[in-house]
Amino acid sequence: MKKSVRYVIYLAICAILVALDQITKNLAVAALKGKDNAVWIKNVFELEYCENTGAAFSSFTGKQGFLLAITSIVLVLILVEFVRIPEGKRYAGLRIDFLLIVAGAIGNMIDRVKQGYVVDFFYFVPINFPRFNVADVYVTVGMVMLVILLFIVYKDDETEFLFKFKKK
Repeated sequence: MKKSVRYVIYLAICAILVALDQITKNLAVAALKGKDNAVWIKNVFELEYCENTGAAFSSFTGKQGFLLAITSIVLVLILVEFVRIPEGKRYAGLRIDFLLIVAGAIGNMIDRVKQGYVVDFFYFVPINFPRFNVADVYVTVGMVMLVILLFIVYKDDETEFLFKFKKK
């Protein structure tokens, strides 16, 4: 398969992931905003509408400009590295990781630009875990998988291309 066709497929997958995130957030707004929590598993898991003006665990609350700048820089770095991933099945996991992280970053970035906050709605009651959304799941799963790949699956020489820039 041609490289350009593969990139169109990657772009389509990313767009689908972002769309799923945005759809779930829109559903959360429609079903939960101004209403009681939707209890799925009593005392365990609920859906609760939350407007998060920060990042993970509400860090950097109210610093939308900073968060947008950091997200933009991370997106550019990941996209540059994405195109540098060698061809072949060996690196399929790395491509999936990067797609998840990019889709999650874009999903939350859309909220920040459009509304000035991110819609969160998943809530684990027993541990009083901060509310989160589908984009957060993408980023978290992508980062966990990335750590596993970099420290367990790939050998050092298989990933030496990452974040290695040529000196002029």
